[in-house]
Amino acid sequence: MIIIMDHHASDDSIEAVLTRLDMAGFQIHLSQGVERTIIGAIGDKTRLGGLGLEAMPGVEKVIPILQPYKLASRTFHEEGTIIKVGDQEIGGDTIHVMAGPCAVENREQVMETAEIVKKAGATILRGGAFKPRTSPYSFQGMEEEGLKLLAEAREATGLLVVTEVMDVRAVPMVAEYADIIQIGARNMQNFFLLRELAKVDKPVLLKRGPAATVEDWLMAAEYIMSGGNYNVILCERGIRSFENYTRNTLDLTAVPVVKYLSHLPVIVDPSHAIGKWRFVPAMSKAAIAAGADGLLIEIHPNPQEALCDGPQSLTPANFCSMMTELKQIAAAVGRRMD
Repeated sequence: MIIIMDHHASDDSIEAVLTRLDMAGFQIHLSQGVERTIIGAIGDKTRLGGLGLEAMPGVEKVIPILQPYKLASRTFHEEGTIIKVGDQEIGGDTIHVMAGPCAVENREQVMETAEIVKKAGATILRGGAFKPRTSPYSFQGMEEEGLKLLAEAREATGLLVVTEVMDVRAVPMVAEYADIIQIGARNMQNFFLLRELAKVDKPVLLKRGPAATVEDWLMAAEYIMSGGNYNVILCERGIRSFENYTRNTLDLTAVPVVKYLSHLPVIVDPSHAIGKWRFVPAMSKAAIAAGADGLLIEIHPNPQEALCDGPQSLTPANFCSMMTELKQIAAAVGRRMD
């Protein structure tokens, strides 16, 4: 629920409400603005009846949060959340492009790709050190050696790093190297992993599962936030449908819908959604027009030789050309790409 305090409410009145909520076992989130104070309270709603909050001095009104996701709801936090990562802000006016190879293969590949994406205007380097694959015989990633290469590329270029964690046991290792920790689509409802990431002081990029509804997706975000980590970035990466020409079906309707329901930033991964590189630029432009706060793009110096997802990876030339077009779309919708 949301408790809105009167703009004349005294500090003592606010403290009295906080004390009563705390004694009733509610999680409390205090937001003190210029004009008024808003208190968010998460807990057992059956206890509300005996609290008498609306009768307390300084309380203007009490608003229940009807959605099952509370902390992720825009009712709870009306303004859009801006997540600070290093010297970058995700969720504001700037659209961020996170680009790089699906999988870290070797030092030359990572360093070359990092230089390309940096020059083209991307702000975050993506790359998989741990690779969840459908086949157990496919390349599974370089693991910690891959993380070290991503960190080296960050030092050389100044790009931030986003990479995926697949297992609770690997969380400390990935957190040591990454600026943003990614939860892949297959792990969106791995609740043990989500709870572990709730304890980590790093932003979490949460991909939507291939068969997840918007509510499922936001409830997964709620797991992370309810554990204390409010720095969640949502990523639409396509859902399963009856269409089989593309890898998945990119659900761009999810972008405005989620931004209406939630205050969390939303980015789009057209590479995994479509699975065919030639359609990635068009869907990237459409994502920005739909209101996305960023993009997750796969690029490889030589896609034909990629160990993972070569068919959906852009070449350096295609990526640079796309970035030029994206800046024009961003400007047209009142956003910018630094």
